[in-house]
Amino acid sequence: MDFFDAVKERYSFRGNFRSDPVSRENLRKILEAGLAAPSGCNAQTTYLVGVDKPELIKKMAAILNKPWAATAPAAVCVITHARPAYADKYFNIQDYSAAIENIHLAISALGYATCWIEGEVVEDKARQKAFSDLLGVPYEYEFVAFLPFGVPVSPGQRAAHLPFEERAFFNGFGG
Repeated sequence: MDFFDAVKERYSFRGNFRSDPVSRENLRKILEAGLAAPSGCNAQTTYLVGVDKPELIKKMAAILNKPWAATAPAAVCVITHARPAYADKYFNIQDYSAAIENIHLAISALGYATCWIEGEVVEDKARQKAFSDLLGVPYEYEFVAFLPFGVPVSPGQRAAHLPFEERAFFNGFGG
């Protein structure tokens, strides 16, 4: 799929997936896309774990109590290592956010759908620890997001967006 089509067609999918497996080659492409994202001062604070074992995905979906996620044939788990880029400036949140956007676009371009699940992970330390324990994430790293993906059983739809003219301007804000 063309880049601009992937941007326009990407949406958050919270439904059941077909059982079609995701090839390791496609999973690797998706991980590579995430790692190609910009990183503040090139600190490279984002780490990714590709998951294609159904039993592991089912355990992760159970941690979140999201039965639909258990139907995903693959997932990407996002981990950060907060460390200063310089002085006391940290960019790890921006780093992993950029990586997740690249991951979303790669997933879309390959004909899959996903949902960025972060808030329900980072706002519940017990869930975060459960994910970290499941994947063997070292203590000094933080598990921040879970992106189950695959081919949707039925197509989803992109949420409505405000018109371009209400959010984008030329040569100054507004009018």
